[in-house]
Amino acid sequence: MDAQSPHLPDCVRASLGAYFATLGDTEPANLHEMLIRAVEKPLLEVVMARAGGNQSRAAQWLGLNRNTLRKKLLEHGLLDG
Repeated sequence: MDAQSPHLPDCVRASLGAYFATLGDTEPANLHEMLIRAVEKPLLEVVMARAGGNQSRAAQWLGLNRNTLRKKLLEHGLLDG
């Protein structure tokens, strides 16, 4: 990543700022769950593609147990039951 590239926390911060700006005076609900769900699926998609579909490798990269990864892939509809 070069000096011009945004860092992930900066991207998240900017996205959250934009999200709160659209809320106006409305208070958010279940923000943590919403953010985890929004980030987790694309993370799993990218890591699985990068790992060539190898769940063991992807689990290792993510720091997850392979069974936990499989459960998350099923939850997000990224695997056939």
